[in-house]
Amino acid sequence: MTAVVPMEHALLLGAALLAVGLIGVLVRRNLLFMLLSIEIMLNAAGVALVAAGAGWRQVDGEIMFIFILAVAASEVAVGLALLLQFRRRLGTLDSGAAATMKG
Repeated sequence: MTAVVPMEHALLLGAALLAVGLIGVLVRRNLLFMLLSIEIMLNAAGVALVAAGAGWRQVDGEIMFIFILAVAASEVAVGLALLLQFRRRLGTLDSGAAATMKG
């Protein structure tokens, strides 16, 4: 027995995840949490694409979700490397400390 999730519910979930991620980027000052919020927003787009693809019975949504996963993985790798360097140089992950950087 398989349960079918209506497309509207999945799109609402995607919208809610996007809102949570956007609020996280706008409110949090810690760069790690900002990176996590960006990941939540990327997953929200993925949920919406998969829901739309399933609703219209097209595989385009799943293909785009795989592309989003690849982009998210590369974004995390680069982002974490930058966060490590930021932490080593400034001793904090506060986004306000980035204003002291020159160059």
